[in-house]
Amino acid sequence: MRTWREMRGFPLAVQLLLVNQLGVNTGFYLLIPYLATHLGENLGMSAAVVGIVLGVRNLSQQGLFIIGGSAADRLGARGVIIAGCALRTVGFALFALGDGLPVLLAASVLSGLAGALFNPAVRAYLAQEAGERRAEAFALFNVFATTGALVGPLLGSALLLVDFRTSALTAAGIFAVLTVAQALVLPARKVEPSGSGVLGDWREVLGNRAFLAFSLAMVGMFTLENQLYLLLPDGAREATGWDGAAGIVFLVGTVANLAFQLRITGSLKSLEDRARWIAVGLAVMALAFLPPVLAPGAVPVLASALLLYLGIMIASPFVMELIPRFGRPELTGTYFGIFYVVSGVAAAVGNTVVGWAMDAGESAGRAWLPWVCCAVFGAASAGGIAWLRRRGALPAPAEPVREKADA
Repeated sequence: MRTWREMRGFPLAVQLLLVNQLGVNTGFYLLIPYLATHLGENLGMSAAVVGIVLGVRNLSQQGLFIIGGSAADRLGARGVIIAGCALRTVGFALFALGDGLPVLLAASVLSGLAGALFNPAVRAYLAQEAGERRAEAFALFNVFATTGALVGPLLGSALLLVDFRTSALTAAGIFAVLTVAQALVLPARKVEPSGSGVLGDWREVLGNRAFLAFSLAMVGMFTLENQLYLLLPDGAREATGWDGAAGIVFLVGTVANLAFQLRITGSLKSLEDRARWIAVGLAVMALAFLPPVLAPGAVPVLASALLLYLGIMIASPFVMELIPRFGRPELTGTYFGIFYVVSGVAAAVGNTVVGWAMDAGESAGRAWLPWVCCAVFGAASAGGIAWLRRRGALPAPAEPVREKADA
């Protein structure tokens, strides 16, 4: 299989990080999608309390990405990755062992902080280890992540036939194994000092206008990606009347990812204008939400899912490749951290808007409303990237850009 051949062409550290992402997504998705049901039905908590527990986890992760990124730059990505996985082991184990609100809140904070630590650190380490093959490395990263996002819920559904505690302990066990593997295999790298304090690093990154403009232009991508867990599963259930139809959406995406991700990235990488392909990918993501508008039924929803995954496959590896090139190599983690803070806020706001459109469309008999809303989000992002490209505000793939304050 081409995926394995490509994987073997990278250093052992990169190979481990790819398998690590498969494990991270498997462990995460076998537990988190079922947490709300456990808190409400098994523990009898009110919807408000459930919302607090889930919100604390999300806030702990999305709001602290910048901390994880800075820690990776200053302490070394290896240690931060290991610490993040160890914290998530503890956090998920607490979900299994504790029923009281204080313990559950602690579990939420720890599991969220864990994600804030290892997510930017993994990407910074991968970018550094892959060198000029970053695009291919991040394409493989997408393949393993997508596969984990499919395997996780399936495994979680099976484990829930036993009980939630078994599911949570299994998730904790996966992260424990990953922690040990990282400690044994990931080599430590010398950390180059950035030349300023943490606040100075943040000021440098936040003062990079080109990077901030790029991050804001990518808001549509993360909003639309999140519809794989909101609008598309809802559309599949509505079209078929079957709750399990949501799983078909993920299956379509995983099969497409395994079949086409490396081919797409390999073909487009030879064309140096990566920014154009990021814009094209976003435009495809926007178009993905039009089939259910044009015709009702399950087939348009699956076509929508396939097009959405195709757009992600086109754009995402080049987005990840581009981020470190906006600034100094010593601040790679900080750039990823701030980028993911922006994406987290974007996903939260975007999901709120799409959720409102779903409710408004249902009450007004306009089922097309949330789909058109998503298409607009994607078109706006594609237009934003195209505008930045025309202005020359985006770094070329061959060499890093220090700063473009006039962007």
